[in-house]
Amino acid sequence: MADTNELGPLPSSHITLLPSSGMGHLTPFLRLAGLLASCNVKVTFITREPPVSLAESQILCHFFSAFPQISQEKLHLLPLDNLSAGSEDDPFYCHIEVIRQSSQLLSSLLRSLSPPPSAIVTDMSLTAAVVPITEALKIPNFIFFTSSATMLILFVSFHILAGSMDGVKIPSLEATPRSWIPPPLLQDKNNLLKTYIIENGKAMTKSDGILVNTLDSIEQSSLLALNGGKVIKGLPSVTAIGLLPPCCFEDNQPLTWLDDQPAGSVVYVSFGSRTAISREQLRELGNGLVGCGYKFLWVVKDKKVDREDGEELVDVIGDELMESVKEKGVAVKHWVNQESILKHPAVGGFLSHCGWNSVTEAMWHGVRVLAWPQHGDQKINANLVTSIGLGIWEKSWGWGGEQIVMREQIAEKVRQMMGNEFLRSQAMCIREEARNRIELHRSSKKGLTELIKMWKKE
Repeated sequence: MADTNELGPLPSSHITLLPSSGMGHLTPFLRLAGLLASCNVKVTFITREPPVSLAESQILCHFFSAFPQISQEKLHLLPLDNLSAGSEDDPFYCHIEVIRQSSQLLSSLLRSLSPPPSAIVTDMSLTAAVVPITEALKIPNFIFFTSSATMLILFVSFHILAGSMDGVKIPSLEATPRSWIPPPLLQDKNNLLKTYIIENGKAMTKSDGILVNTLDSIEQSSLLALNGGKVIKGLPSVTAIGLLPPCCFEDNQPLTWLDDQPAGSVVYVSFGSRTAISREQLRELGNGLVGCGYKFLWVVKDKKVDREDGEELVDVIGDELMESVKEKGVAVKHWVNQESILKHPAVGGFLSHCGWNSVTEAMWHGVRVLAWPQHGDQKINANLVTSIGLGIWEKSWGWGGEQIVMREQIAEKVRQMMGNEFLRSQAMCIREEARNRIELHRSSKKGLTELIKMWKKE
């Protein structure tokens, strides 16, 4: 007798997932893999060897222990010396470049899989490199865009707009101001981010579909524009598959200090796994937290890649601030399981760079956000945070590193966020909607349910 669930009979299907570099790309792929496996889909997960960070190595180890039914295939990266100019400035872009140039090895890897893949889900940053390979193998290729649907509009249209970057205006949508566009895209000369967005944005029209970890209800206008041909002609169907819930392997015990704090009283402070902040700004931030009047849990980071970071916390923030922090909160200088922290009842606010994973996790757990974008898609995401009532954004602070934001300003904004009862209430409403939507039988018609049905017919 065939296996069944809400979807009905489940004939065999085999989905292969290919993530890219960095926790912001890896984490949603792991959650998607776990969700597919729970729906009796055969999943093969391709990892890159070596990974770029210790955090990636650790989370992959936990993941495969929790999901023994998911097959792991390793793409051993080529030792390349001829990386594109500028790649050495960012270890993550460097790693993406190595994956891209090693993609020639994918063809034999994919041909070796048994049964043959029904489809492959590829990271957005590898689109241009992988689509020609899967076309030759006649394997449907769906792109997982690991940011918001609103950012996808800029991503797929940038190659058309690049000559006149005064902003982005799509009919029926709010304009994206020039100041929200990542600064590297506004430079006259080419750089890796600019090149990747141009190449991959063009190549997305050759894919079989685009998946976005978002709620259709909060980005309805963007999704309608993308699917209605208003952004770019020839774009395949864009499907909201979120919010992707955290997986069982992420459910670990956060710092026990949180257990002793009153409900909703703690500010969690983190700027993601790849944002390095200057020592001067870190010390202003730390003093602002000490003076805000709330307890806090602060993840300190001043190096992009954790493998390069061997200094002690006191060496980064100094003895005096270290002592002040001990009286008011907790500071750590290592990767933490953010999902476990955000779901803790003691956490009532999140000072965040607004990476898309952080935004979706704040929505999933109903935590208010104070947005402080640092780079990339984060101003576009911060605007979404404010427009849905999840948080506040002080736009005058600019991009991270443009200016030193002083401790008094930081303390004031933290108090403003934590004292705003509307934000607290709205965050909880968003939480309930996200959890209701992820139940497969209540997903939208074009959500993950329909994709799984389609893949089972391949």
